[in-house]
Amino acid sequence: MTVLAPVSGSAAPVPRKKRRVRVWSERRTRFGLLNATPVVVYLLILFVYPIFSTLMLSLKGENGGFTLHWYADAFRGANLEILLTTLRISLETSLLSLVVGFTLASAISRLRPLWAGLAMLVVVVPHFISALVRTYGWIILLGDNGVVNNVLTDLHFPGAPFQLLYNEIGVVIGTTAVMLPYTVLLLYAVMKGIDRRLLAAAAGMGAGRITIFRRVYVPLVAPGLVNAGVLSFILCLGYYLTPALMGGEKQTMVASLIDEQVMKQNQWNGASALGIILLLLTFAGLLLLRLLKSAGDTLRKRGATS
Repeated sequence: MTVLAPVSGSAAPVPRKKRRVRVWSERRTRFGLLNATPVVVYLLILFVYPIFSTLMLSLKGENGGFTLHWYADAFRGANLEILLTTLRISLETSLLSLVVGFTLASAISRLRPLWAGLAMLVVVVPHFISALVRTYGWIILLGDNGVVNNVLTDLHFPGAPFQLLYNEIGVVIGTTAVMLPYTVLLLYAVMKGIDRRLLAAAAGMGAGRITIFRRVYVPLVAPGLVNAGVLSFILCLGYYLTPALMGGEKQTMVASLIDEQVMKQNQWNGASALGIILLLLTFAGLLLLRLLKSAGDTLRKRGATS
């Protein structure tokens, strides 16, 4: 009877516990952890702790006990109307930013590099000006005796002068102007990377301009449209300055309500609940973005295999 000796080249599998000890004992791992420690501490102090404190404050009742009263109060009466107004204005701003941004980015992407750079400067540079100054600039332009109404009146436009301030129209115009640079930058980056030979190939196969735009160009730009739309929506959710200055009582948004509860009513618990709701809406927007990206990748894979 012969006994087979183990092959010298093969080694017994290392237990998982020993493998973890070996990884943690490596110099590279310890060096990486040492470098990551300041970043982790920074995030814990400046991001995690404030959010956790706000969450605990929103769950604290007037008697110091646990309660969901502030969340229930945020979803009823005038507070619910303000929350719905915030969602509606954010959605309108996102859609208008996409329409205007798509047109601008598409036109800029067709220019020569020099002219495209100058055009992008015109779009981006106003973003570095104080938001307060820009908002007052729009108030001057859109006022009853502003430049826009004066031009429309001189042209004998029917219905001029229009009420363009202290209503939803003024708020959407102002917030769209703030979100437009982000939209144009995102869409321009996507459009610049499109291979124009694909459009030429579609035209060579007999496709018309509308067909090329609908079936070739838009699918290629779709990821940028989704990113720009969700980003504009998320940024507009918590925007304060422009809606407060260019809107009326019916255009009060959640950020203005939080400011009122903190500064005038000294109601930190209710303001904290509203802040957590905005944070959850932001996370929902990011989750929607991730789902749309996954769905788009799935559709592209199916199209490639079919």
